[in-house]
Amino acid sequence: MINQAEHGRRIQRTPLEWAEAACNSLMNRYSPMQLPPANRWHYHQGVFLCGMLQLWQKNHDQRYLLYVKTYADLLIDEYGNFYFQRDELDAIQAGLILFTLDEQFGEARYRLAAAKLRQLFHTFNLTSEGGFWHKDKYPYQMWLDGLYMGGVFAVKYARHYNASELVDQTLKQEKLMRTHMQDPRTGLYYHAWDERRLMPWADPETGCSPEFWGRSVGWYAIAIVDLMDDLPAGHPATAGLTGHIRNLLYSLIRYQDKASGMWYQVIDKGSRPDNWLESSCTSLFVYAIAKAIKHGYVDDDCRSAAIAGYEGLIHSLYEDEQGLVMPGICVGTSAGDYTHYVTRETSGNDLHGVGALIMACCEMDGLVQA
Repeated sequence: MINQAEHGRRIQRTPLEWAEAACNSLMNRYSPMQLPPANRWHYHQGVFLCGMLQLWQKNHDQRYLLYVKTYADLLIDEYGNFYFQRDELDAIQAGLILFTLDEQFGEARYRLAAAKLRQLFHTFNLTSEGGFWHKDKYPYQMWLDGLYMGGVFAVKYARHYNASELVDQTLKQEKLMRTHMQDPRTGLYYHAWDERRLMPWADPETGCSPEFWGRSVGWYAIAIVDLMDDLPAGHPATAGLTGHIRNLLYSLIRYQDKASGMWYQVIDKGSRPDNWLESSCTSLFVYAIAKAIKHGYVDDDCRSAAIAGYEGLIHSLYEDEQGLVMPGICVGTSAGDYTHYVTRETSGNDLHGVGALIMACCEMDGLVQA
């Protein structure tokens, strides 16, 4: 870890410089195909590479665009064929990189690969109301994660390739999650919902899992602000979604840790001694709040919360011989009870955490001074 004097010097970086440092650190450690889990089409890589593309859109450094292209080209052949899991929403998220690659390079493989991912929506198992199971191995369960993993891709595909039915599909999934998983008392959302109430964690009346897990709520929050980018102008759902994300973000701000600016693994139980501050959910919340401020979904009074969260993240970072390290990232986690969440392992530089950090830094550009 760095000492306080060194940290005081490093914090003078701008948000984009922090994003560059995070990208460069992982590029120093991994070739595109070595990104863990290696040689796979996976949402961990997808989140990181989406962050990298957001940085490229800001600084126009071609190294970042070409790194993403190399990842895609080594997995997808010229006919758009590639291997991916066909029974889970998570497999779709990395498809978000394909739209930029298609725009920039125009190779048929990218559109063909995106079309294959789009077809998954016709094959997923459904709840009785038409909600996508998150994965086949989690029958009759919807998870908040799924709206980001599949919904943002669907709405972006609809805009790029004239498939308006995907917008209606995504809005239906969001409504089902909100109907079944929102807690009216806190304004927060439960991680998962089991239609058949078969899981040990499922509430016998509501079917919901019992806790508000930070990263799942973060996925849901960034899904809303991102998919709104691609809704057709004047779409009737815009006003409702604006109200929903506004309510969620103000609810989240009430649970922000005042000392650190970060958020807890289990959002509403920060007073418990075994709960802990988690960096990936903090990154997602900072991204969502900052973007909502810029688009006018929330008022400027949220700026202080975004800045506090951003500064908390920056204070948590340290450096090793290969570059920046982001600690405190919860490993991949299914639904469960309180003990399940607070006993999960953490790691440094997990891709979905670093990707969220990069996105947060890119969105904080213009909202905070170095």
